[in-house]
Amino acid sequence: MGSMILRFKVAFLLGFLVLNSFNEFVGSNAQSLLPEDEVKVLQAISSKLQNLNWKVTQRSCIDGGESFQRRIIIEGNILSNVTCNCTLGNGSICHVTNIQLKGLNITGVLPAEFGNLTHLIELDLTRNYINGSIPTSFGQAPLEILSLLGNRLSGSIPKEIGDIASLKRLVLEDNQLDGPLHPNLGNLLQLEGLLLSANNFTGTIPETFGNLKNLTDFRIDGSRISGKIPGLIGNWTKLDRLDLQGTAMEGPVPSNIALLKNLTQLRITDLNGSTTKFPDLKDLKNMKELILRNCLIADSIPVYIGQMTTLKTLDLSFNKLTGEIPGSFEGLKMLMYMFLTNNSLSGAIPGWILNYKKNIDLSYNNFTGSSATLCQLSDVNLVSSHSSTDNNAILWCLKKDLPCSGKPQYHSLFINCGGPKTEFEGNEYDEDQNPEGISNFVQKENWAYSSTGFYIGKANANNIATNTFSLNISGPEYYKTARLSPISLKYYGLCMLKGSYKVQLHFAEIMYSDDQTFSSIGKRIFDVSIQGIRYLKDFNIMEEAGGVGKGITQEFNVSVDSTLEIHLYWAGKGTNAVPDRGVYGPLISAITVTPNFDIPSDGLSAGAIAGIVIASCVFLVLVLVVLRLMGFLGGKDSEENELRGLDLQTGYFTLRQIKAATGNFDPANKIGEGGFGPVYKGVLSDGVVIAVKQLSSKSKQGNREFVNEIGMISALQHPNLVKLYGCCIEGNQLLLIYEYLENNSLARALFGHQESRLHLDWPTRKKICMGIARGLAFLHEESVLKIVHRDIKATNVLLDNNLNAKISDFGLAKLNEEENTHISTRIAGTIGYMAPEYAMRGYLTDKADVYSFGIVALEIVSGKSNTNYRPKEEFVYLLDWAYVLQEQGNLLELVDTSLGSSYSKDEAFKMLNLALLCTNPSPTLRPSMSAVVSMLEGKIAVQASLIKRSQNSDARFKAFELLSQESQTHVSSAFSVESQVQRGKSMDGPWIDSSSASFPSTDETTQEHGSSRKLI
Repeated sequence: MGSMILRFKVAFLLGFLVLNSFNEFVGSNAQSLLPEDEVKVLQAISSKLQNLNWKVTQRSCIDGGESFQRRIIIEGNILSNVTCNCTLGNGSICHVTNIQLKGLNITGVLPAEFGNLTHLIELDLTRNYINGSIPTSFGQAPLEILSLLGNRLSGSIPKEIGDIASLKRLVLEDNQLDGPLHPNLGNLLQLEGLLLSANNFTGTIPETFGNLKNLTDFRIDGSRISGKIPGLIGNWTKLDRLDLQGTAMEGPVPSNIALLKNLTQLRITDLNGSTTKFPDLKDLKNMKELILRNCLIADSIPVYIGQMTTLKTLDLSFNKLTGEIPGSFEGLKMLMYMFLTNNSLSGAIPGWILNYKKNIDLSYNNFTGSSATLCQLSDVNLVSSHSSTDNNAILWCLKKDLPCSGKPQYHSLFINCGGPKTEFEGNEYDEDQNPEGISNFVQKENWAYSSTGFYIGKANANNIATNTFSLNISGPEYYKTARLSPISLKYYGLCMLKGSYKVQLHFAEIMYSDDQTFSSIGKRIFDVSIQGIRYLKDFNIMEEAGGVGKGITQEFNVSVDSTLEIHLYWAGKGTNAVPDRGVYGPLISAITVTPNFDIPSDGLSAGAIAGIVIASCVFLVLVLVVLRLMGFLGGKDSEENELRGLDLQTGYFTLRQIKAATGNFDPANKIGEGGFGPVYKGVLSDGVVIAVKQLSSKSKQGNREFVNEIGMISALQHPNLVKLYGCCIEGNQLLLIYEYLENNSLARALFGHQESRLHLDWPTRKKICMGIARGLAFLHEESVLKIVHRDIKATNVLLDNNLNAKISDFGLAKLNEEENTHISTRIAGTIGYMAPEYAMRGYLTDKADVYSFGIVALEIVSGKSNTNYRPKEEFVYLLDWAYVLQEQGNLLELVDTSLGSSYSKDEAFKMLNLALLCTNPSPTLRPSMSAVVSMLEGKIAVQASLIKRSQNSDARFKAFELLSQESQTHVSSAFSVESQVQRGKSMDGPWIDSSSASFPSTDETTQEHGSSRKLI
């Protein structure tokens, strides 16, 4: 009996243990599940939002499901993520705590069901296409982060949002919310970030906002909030950033802003009211960005600003500031941007600014006695920066109101803003593709533009807009591109005849999409003024045109006396974060300006008169050249009379003027030695900076060459050719007056002494190469005269202040009168750049320039001089080494090492192959320069055949050996009758050649480095 009882107890104990183990097993495998009611909430949310497609079950937190809890990360940014907390209820229950659905173009009405997720602490629906209003149910959720930035939400912020006691960050920027801000929002005592910009809120900032003492970030840009800036902001002592741009608020900035000692970013712009003093900011020692633009500040700039040692951005533009720039500013070593444009600052511009050359805009002030000699000095914009009464403001563009430097003559204006040259309705619109815009003044022949500002949040954004979303744009070509600016963009018509004009401004919004995505919800708003009068306030292109990609023209009649000014200004309104941060500010597609008066013509149009004058001058010059060559003309007196006989009154200078401009040809003003004499820098009495070529009195061919250059260049106008202003003919002095190019020659930029070299990045090198190609294509194929330059080299390519290439020294031309021949009786050019057939046989066609261009292109990519670089003794020229590397398949070894990895290998490889194609030993296998332009533009493939050195060496080196011997003994490079029998044909001959010497000149870079090469 006892044993039975014992067996029973053991069996009972074993059963208990088994049952307990089973329960523990079941418990351990009872996976954490979403509550059924939460599943239904999530399913309802998914059904109301398109492009979401959640398939939610109770197990979704564990195995995710097809579209639920899938984590999407692009470029380090989380776009989609759902997070669950499964630690509740002994791990048997899960709850959704975080939902991030950013930039997924989700559409539909914002579901109220989000408010029923009882454990949701983060909801981020940034940049979608969700509409509706913010549900009151959101006030029930324990949210800490609520971000609805960049949607289509409307209505007011419900007062229930103020009940979310846990809320730390509320981001509602870039929506269509309106109404007053509810005082209940002042109950969010844990709130750290309140971002409300780019909405339509009205009323004032509630007094209850003074309770938000944990705020570190407050933004309300571009809303219609009014009233004075409240003193309650003094309670936000933890504040790091304060943005009040483009509201309807009034100044002054309250004095207790001085209490915000943690502030690093302060942006207040476009205040209403009366003028005020500069706010007291001396205790804000940690400031990095200080923007007080258009705040009606009538005061001097406080010295203590220069003591904000961490300051990177300072924008005090469009105020009424007076006095001088404080000397303490020189201590701002971290400063990257300083905009003081449109004030009344006076005194001299400090020398450190002129040497700083980094994103500074001082335009439109009253400076005097400055040493500035340029209107755009690197990235320092000085246009119209000096008092109109300052006689020391030597350049016209430094003076107030940009007075015409000559006689007003222009009566129309056609600009394709941001785009290439194009034609519409018989009018040719100028190209306007310079990408610069942070603090830049860019001048063309009869117009210019000035741009100010950088894009907050995207400082490297482009100032040229393109059709980003492949919109179906109808109408003229000029609607496909545009120029834009983050703050201020001014276009000027220069030297215009006095009278009434019709100004047509063409706009098309091309930076937003035309679909149901967040990229379509942007809103660009800016003001337009002409001649200082605001014609358009809060102009919205899309609203006026009826959508994106649609052109609209705004037309105005204005009076002009010499200078027309068109000003587009961003007053802080509209969206600034969709489709991305950095998409806002004024945008314009094209400008058309035509007269409302009859143009004085005396029976002929100005164009006809100009054509007749130019044609007559060219014809007369050519006749004089022929007579001179035939020996019918001679003697200095007769030559001077001939030259004076030319009708060059508009470009004629007296010797007295030129002596005054150059300091009586002071050696200190000598900037170079041309092919026929020295070159001097000069400044005319009206402030125009010039370059003066002085014809050498020792040149036997001097006057003839002088006549040639005047005749030729007077007929040639192109952006990539150096412009001739005129000439001076007095006694023995024969002078040519050119535009002055600030950055000297390409040779100096690439190979000069270390202190004179420029850092040319890859885009700049491409631009320079393209500029040379376009200039040569014009000379060869587009001009009335078909001209071969004969001496293309890096020293004959000059660079303006924007590093645009301009070909020089294409005067001194000799007209070849023999029909159907291209034989030059004088070889002119530079050893190392001359095509073999020209150097050897005097066979001259446009393909000789193509060869020289190839050499220069090689130098641009490599940063090495063709004649001065010898990696090994057996290589005389850089070109030889290029052939070797091409054979080895290592052509990219030629790329300038100073570029590091900051260049496109594909583009560099293409340009090097193009250079080798242009230097093919056979002229017939070289492309035309127009084809070269197309290759650089990517319209034609570059196919450079492999050239063995033996194919190219013999003829080329024999030719250069002969020329070297002749140049060393000063023997004229005349050729035998037999050699002159050689004939060649070009499709557009006969050719005019242009060069600077009757025998090979020594390249300036060789002189500078003091080296010589023995030809083999």
